[in-house]
Amino acid sequence: MIQLTVNGEAHTYEGEGDLPLLWYLRDFLGLTGSKYGCGKGLCGSCTVHLGGQAIRSCSVSMERLDGAAITTIEGLGAGGDHPLQIAWAQHNVPQCGYCQSGQIMQAAALLAGNPAPDDSAIDDAMSGVICRCGTYQRIRAAIRSAAGGGA
Repeated sequence: MIQLTVNGEAHTYEGEGDLPLLWYLRDFLGLTGSKYGCGKGLCGSCTVHLGGQAIRSCSVSMERLDGAAITTIEGLGAGGDHPLQIAWAQHNVPQCGYCQSGQIMQAAALLAGNPAPDDSAIDDAMSGVICRCGTYQRIRAAIRSAAGGGA
């Protein structure tokens, strides 16, 4: 039996240990903000936080998560009030929107470790989350804005 906390709520999982966290979140808990993209941890659309660190939920199995604290996009800010969620809306970042929860979760991990990143730090941290629509300039501007550095 695996016990973990997701968005501040305790959960128990008794299924197959090799089930990816992404499918547990989506299929068992109904948290569909994290998206399936590549299934190999390369695109970042499934990004969540494990103990505050950004991880790719498609490539982390449940058997590794006993006692873990997971935060998804649904748990980042109540009602979408996290500074990044607000900045995302202000800068009109999403185009198709598919990768955006992963983008925001990766950016939140960046700002937690570096509250005032320069463009180079932003680009480095965000390089593992692919946006097929190419909204990278708006993503960078939103991160700068959420960090207090303006657009």
